[in-house]
Order: sequence, then C-alpha cells, then structure tokens
Amino acid sequence: MDNKSFSIISYITLIGWLVAYFGGKDTADDLLKYHLKQSLGLAVCSILFQIAINILTLIMPILGILSFLGIIFFILLVIGIINAANSEKKPLPLIGKAFETRFSFID
Repeated sequence: MDNKSFSIISYITLIGWLVAYFGGKDTADDLLKYHLKQSLGLAVCSILFQIAINILTLIMPILGILSFLGIIFFILLVIGIINAANSEKKPLPLIGKAFETRFSFID
C-alpha cells in the first residue's frame, strides 16, 4: 500500500490508525505523518468529548441532548479523508492547527 492509502485509512477508527502507523512506518512521507497526527488528534478530541458528554448526562440527564454535537467529529473525519485522498496537508477545521506540532513520536 502507498502512503496516500495509509493516510486515508488512518482516519477510520483507532484500528485503522494503528494499521496506517505500523504499515507505513518504514516508508512514511510528510503526507502520511501529517495525516497520522491529524487523525490521532481527532480521535483524542472525539473520545474526550464523549467522556465529557457522558459525565454531564450523569449529572443532568437533560444535557444528553448535547450528544448530537458529536456529528461535528464525523464531519471533521470526512474532511480529513477528503484531504488525504487529495494529497493535501490542510489542517482540520477547529482542531487541526493544535495537532500539527503534537505527537512527536510520529516524526
């Protein structure tokens, strides 16, 4: 598989990220490294958001309605896949800039 394919796969769940990381580790180029950082950042933010929503729902069940905001992470996932498919190194809206310099183990 080429790095572009691994870049796309990295957005598809944490298992996809692991496949892309270990599968492309030896031949990783800047595109793959960039999308590995973006997709891992998206996964971390999504998990933290879900934990926060679950805690808020336990405290006040009416706040469970906020869980519909999770669709934002799906939209960001689709944008990331499109950027990877087009071989573009564009940050994800809202959160992408924060992860361009994070996760130094990927470099």
